[in-house]
Amino acid sequence: MFLTKLELMGFKSFAAKTALEFPRGIVAIVGPNGSGKSNVIDAVRWLLGERDAKNLRGVRGEDLIFAGTPTRARMSMAQASLHFDNRSKFFPVDYEEVSVTRQVTRAGTSQYFLNKAEVRLKDIVDFFAHSRLGTKGLIIIGQGQSDLFIKATPQERREMIEEILGLREYQLKKSDAERKLKHTTENAEKVAATIEEIAPHLRLLKRQTMKWERREEVAAELRGLETAYFSRKIGAIKSELDDAKPRIALALRALTAAEEELKGVHVKLKEAQAAHMPDQKALEGLLTGEQELMATRAKLEKEAARSEAKLEYLETRQASDSLDAGTLTAALKDVKEKLAAALQGEADSLRDAARAVIRIIEELWQSTPKQRTDAEARRLKEEAAILRGKLSASDAELNALRGERQKLIENTQNVNTLLGEMLSVFEKKKDEIGRLESEKNKRLFEEERLNLRLEDIRHEAEQVGRDVSEFKPVQGADGGEGDAADAEKRMLRLRGELASIGDVDEALVREAKETETRHAFLSAQLEDLNRAAADLATLMNDLDQRIHQEFTGALGTINAEFQKFFQLMFGGGKARLKLKLPELKARTAEEEGAEEQPARKRKEEEERPEDRMTEAGVEIEMSLPRRRITGLEMLSGGERSLISIAALFSLISVSPPPFLVLDEIDAALDERNARRFAELIKSFSKNTQFVIVTHNRSTMEVADILYGITMAEDGASKIVSLKLEN
Repeated sequence: MFLTKLELMGFKSFAAKTALEFPRGIVAIVGPNGSGKSNVIDAVRWLLGERDAKNLRGVRGEDLIFAGTPTRARMSMAQASLHFDNRSKFFPVDYEEVSVTRQVTRAGTSQYFLNKAEVRLKDIVDFFAHSRLGTKGLIIIGQGQSDLFIKATPQERREMIEEILGLREYQLKKSDAERKLKHTTENAEKVAATIEEIAPHLRLLKRQTMKWERREEVAAELRGLETAYFSRKIGAIKSELDDAKPRIALALRALTAAEEELKGVHVKLKEAQAAHMPDQKALEGLLTGEQELMATRAKLEKEAARSEAKLEYLETRQASDSLDAGTLTAALKDVKEKLAAALQGEADSLRDAARAVIRIIEELWQSTPKQRTDAEARRLKEEAAILRGKLSASDAELNALRGERQKLIENTQNVNTLLGEMLSVFEKKKDEIGRLESEKNKRLFEEERLNLRLEDIRHEAEQVGRDVSEFKPVQGADGGEGDAADAEKRMLRLRGELASIGDVDEALVREAKETETRHAFLSAQLEDLNRAAADLATLMNDLDQRIHQEFTGALGTINAEFQKFFQLMFGGGKARLKLKLPELKARTAEEEGAEEQPARKRKEEEERPEDRMTEAGVEIEMSLPRRRITGLEMLSGGERSLISIAALFSLISVSPPPFLVLDEIDAALDERNARRFAELIKSFSKNTQFVIVTHNRSTMEVADILYGITMAEDGASKIVSLKLEN
């Protein structure tokens, strides 16, 4: 991670928007006095979360805003942004670039942004503290602070070391825990006082409401019995309803199915009757045709008989013209007898035809002359033959009609049989539907009866001030009539006991309940506060232990590096940093005797070394080569700077920071020590980025880029950059 860019606008002497690009390595900022070089350092310090305007060389926040010049108007707001390359994930966020922006207005309002998202100043401080960056350590050494480490108090030195070691995060957590513990303890004391205040009043209220506590017990028992009683009853009926519903549904399905089958049978019956109608009509047509044919046949028979009679008469006359009247009479009689015999058993129509033939013969007997020609005889024979042919055809047609009639009769009989069977099925289905209808009505009646029982239970519950919606049906838990009767008796006794207790003073009971509730709430709150205080104390103890262990563990390594860089700067001598814990407070014998053993043990635990780290300090012990000193105040300005530089490089050797911002830290060094300093920063620039304000040529020579800052004619700072080639 390293700084990539600093943007300024309206900040101190930088009126216009100004950007400084920072490469890896060493960035040197140069320029005449008063041009605004140190304002760059102040901007970085401000962005890292500095709260004190004095450390920014001002009195109040408004002093950070460009104040204007005779030729340039003042600005209403100061803004600065610092950009970091985070591809190494030095900051624990999922961004390859991290930016921090801070704004302040003349109205005194401030805003803070982390990657353009508005945050609090505390969030900015915590964010950098997690990454071993801040304003209390040696990450930023301002103008005139080259001997900052020497001038600092022992406690301030400890804080500087803690910050560069990354322990500042733990100190912030501890401070936050201390603040919370103090707040929690104050709240616990207030709650305890309130509990002590309401406890006597609560005891008085409890004595007054003691008889009504029994009422609540009885009411609760009664309510429980009622709930169980009604739940069992409702459950039993619901169970019966649940059993009845499938039977009702089954009956409805069976009835629907039977009705559908009846419809089907009815349709088939109608279709069969409709299909039988053509056969009926055909049979009727055949019977009519047969009657007509019979009539035609009878007519033909009659004509044939008449022709044959004429023919026979003529033949007879031709054969014997000499026959006398007696012979003819006998012949006529014989014809009559033969015709009578031939026509016996025929239909009445045939008899009529025979009688007609006889009558014709008689007429012929009376009127025909005795001589007939052969021609007339032949004509009669032909006519008779034709009539006989027609009669034979008529007989054939009649026989065919009779055969077809017989088939139709048999088919009609089969159809009638089928129709009869279908009518039988139809009637059976109607009977079945009647039975199923009766079964359905029976099931619906049973359901209605159960619903009426539920309604009765609802009324019963309402009479005792309950609603059935309160009860959850319990199925399979009914203990029978005996249990129900016992429950009813018990409920009756409890209602009587409630009546004997009488009404409750609701206001007093309400006050007692509210007071008891408040007492319980406060007690629970006090318990939570005490638990939270214990947790916070444990957290503080854990943080103290961790700070002490890591600090003391690193101090030895720091001292080894401090000795090395001290000797490099001074050409010999000795130096070390010593952790000094505050003295334990002495206690009198009376105080020792007055304390109980558990309290004394707890006090001893509280006085462990790590518990005194907050007040501990770091002192500098050293001896210069070729000169003896008795105190740091005897050191010259150059010596103080050299010791501070030695301490700085010993610290960054143990815990290298991503960057250092130094303002004229080399101002008090002579040429030889300035070269040493330049060589050191050149060596350390492989792991740490340096941004240095300097007037020293040796420092400028090792820089990778020079920024020159000058004062423009309008009184604002102006940037000129120069990249130096190796």
